Amino acid sequence: MANEPADKAVLDQEFSDFYRQHLRDIYNYTYYRTGNHHDAEDLTTQTFIQAYRHFDRAQRESDGRPLRPWLIRIAHNLAANYYRDRARKPTSLLEEAAVIGDPYDTEQIAEGREELTKVLEAVRSLPDDRREAMIMRFALGMDNKEIARALGRSEGATKVLIHRAIKQLEQDVASPDRDSPESKGESS
Repeated sequence: MANEPADKAVLDQEFSDFYRQHLRDIYNYTYYRTGNHHDAEDLTTQTFIQAYRHFDRAQRESDGRPLRPWLIRIAHNLAANYYRDRARKPTSLLEEAAVIGDPYDTEQIAEGREELTKVLEAVRSLPDDRREAMIMRFALGMDNKEIARALGRSEGATKVLIHRAIKQLEQDVASPDRDSPESKGESS
């Protein structure tokens, strides 16, 4: 037991390095999942707390493979819990409230925002597995092998999943707004 404090110090240093290396990825992932800065910070913190508790075992069992997919999986599970809990206790988000005033009134900025909003809504409407794969691929820059490990799928299945997600997004973004009067056959 005399080596335990030294071993703990080494483990703490390794985790500290691991934390610094992956903090941005986990925050970005949770932000893309929640769309809310505060919830993303909370989920990021929870992710690293859980990772710390199991870090020693994860290192031993990794056989030298990167631990990033394991860490993303923790964040994924926490985000799923977040959505499940949120569905049980619906709340109104502040972002959904009417905007009081906008200092920028140019048509170009408004069009850019509308397009971005449409893309983000399309991403949010993807089935969970497709949305997860898209976030990991494009927001975090993970390769298909890492995504496959994080999602517990084969690399081939992951490629198909991403391809289908992209095709679905292209269709959803290109389709006319379902809520617009034109798409409902209404005239002004």
